[in-house]
Amino acid sequence: MYYNDDSVLFFDGEYMKAKEAKTDLYGQSLHYGYAVFEGIKSYKTANGTKIFKAEEHYDRLRKSAETMMMPFDYSTEEMVEATYKLLEINNLSNAYIRPLIICSPNMALSKGQKSYLVIEVWNWDNGYMANKMRIMTSSFERPNPKAFKVEAKVSGHYVNSILACQEAKDKGFDEALVLDADGNVAESSGANIFFEKGGKLFTPAKGSILPGITRATVFEICDNLGIPYEEKFFKPKEMQGADAGFFCGTAAEIVALDSLDNIPFKLNWEESLSSKIQTAYRHLVLEEDYSYLKSNLQYV
Repeated sequence: MYYNDDSVLFFDGEYMKAKEAKTDLYGQSLHYGYAVFEGIKSYKTANGTKIFKAEEHYDRLRKSAETMMMPFDYSTEEMVEATYKLLEINNLSNAYIRPLIICSPNMALSKGQKSYLVIEVWNWDNGYMANKMRIMTSSFERPNPKAFKVEAKVSGHYVNSILACQEAKDKGFDEALVLDADGNVAESSGANIFFEKGGKLFTPAKGSILPGITRATVFEICDNLGIPYEEKFFKPKEMQGADAGFFCGTAAEIVALDSLDNIPFKLNWEESLSSKIQTAYRHLVLEEDYSYLKSNLQYV
């Protein structure tokens, strides 16, 4: 699914066949989840293959490594250049890009002594989530920010995401809504969340969430279209039965929600402001103008 006999990846400064790449079975990253990563997408545009917000993603990768006390010397510019070359080698335009920083062998519970950069790419024409998702409030909480560096994109954090997502699927839902330790809405198992009510968007405030790059892009779209929004803490009850809701993330893009805890959102998705944001986002990643949407907005 992710690679074949011809696929090439970037590993520690070299381009090599994916099937020939190896990792150390004594590494901290494998044993303790001590690794950081990014999820990035590239698109085929009228101006050629373009990586969406490449600098922002690689800046965050560098920040994640720094936060986790990993030695890491690659610059953002070097990583962007290597990724474009990797896409060209693999003949990909619409692609998912997964940079990963792993650490050298070390069974001690101490910071990494040496790190290695891996960049993998594969074809991906759409998000990993389907529109109109039925979601449920999970029994699993988002990791406590006093116990983890939740602002960093750390591999080990996503064990929590697997548990929450699988719980939802086992109960017949599409995805999970994860709360923080205070019972406030945080995010899904792997994306940020918004809901719409009375012509305004609401999203969880920073604290227990990973403040995503796509989340920031939604703010940018709202500013350009004149759609009001607010970051705040709120309980699931406030979101249930709202006008509309959506997940957002690099892989997911903008994904419409159908219901929360079997309570449907009120508006037809196509009639919501959230739907306009979904359309605008698609135009943005393809480097197309979406200003025409501003004249077509209807506030509920």
